Amino acid sequence: MSAASPQAVNRLLASLPDAEYQRLVPHLKQVPLSLKQVLHEVGEPIEYVYFPHRAIVSLLSTMNDGSSVEVGLVGNDGITGIPPVLGDNIATTTATVQVAGSAMRMRASLLKTEFERGGSLQSLLLRYMQALYALVSQGAACNRLHRLDSRLARWLLLVCDRVESNDLPMTQEFMSQMLGVRRAGVTEAANSLQQAGLIRYSRGKITILNRQELQAASCECYENIKGEYARLLGTEHS
Repeated sequence: MSAASPQAVNRLLASLPDAEYQRLVPHLKQVPLSLKQVLHEVGEPIEYVYFPHRAIVSLLSTMNDGSSVEVGLVGNDGITGIPPVLGDNIATTTATVQVAGSAMRMRASLLKTEFERGGSLQSLLLRYMQALYALVSQGAACNRLHRLDSRLARWLLLVCDRVESNDLPMTQEFMSQMLGVRRAGVTEAANSLQQAGLIRYSRGKITILNRQELQAASCECYENIKGEYARLLGTEHS
C-alpha cells in the first residue's frame, strides 16, 4: 500500500497485508467528520464503522440524567463501531467526534463478513479490541485514583499522539465532559499545567509546549496505555 494513500493515515488499515486491504478498498469511502458529529448513539444499531485519520472520536457513557463521561478514545490507530464484528450491532456507547478531520467509512455488515473470513484482519481487530479494553480499564482506575492534573496530562498526551500535532482544539467545557468533572476543576488543572510551562491555553485551543515534562507530570497510566498499544498493534506514537 502506498504511504501517500489516504488509507495509510489510519494505522489499522496500513497494517493490513495488501491482499486483504484490497478486498476492503471497494467498500471504503473517505468522509469528513465534523466537530460534535455523532457517529452512533447508545442503544441504536450501528450501520457504519469508521477508521479515523487525524480526527478523534470519544466513546461516551451516558447516564439517565443526560450527564456523560468519556470511557474510550479512538484515533488514527483504531476503528469505531466494533459491536457488529462481535455479533451484535447495537451500540453500547455514543461515539462523538471531539476533533474534526476525516475517516474511511464502510458498512459494518461488510466488515463483519471480512472479519469472519479469518486471516490478518480478524487477528488485527481482536488485538485492537484488547488494546482498547486496556485503555478503558486503565482509564477507569486512573479516574478513581489519580489527581486531576495528572489525568488531564494523560488525556492530552493520548489525544496529541492520535492527531499528531501539539495544537489541540479544545474548550474547557468539552474537557470537563470528557474527564467527568466540573469545569472549575479542569480550569484549575489546566492553569497548573500552564503555570508550569507545559501547555498554553487560549480560548478553544491548547498547545503542548513541553511534551517531555508533560509526560513526567502525567501518571503512569499514559505509559501503560501507550505500551499496550505498541505491544498489541506494533504501533509506537511519538
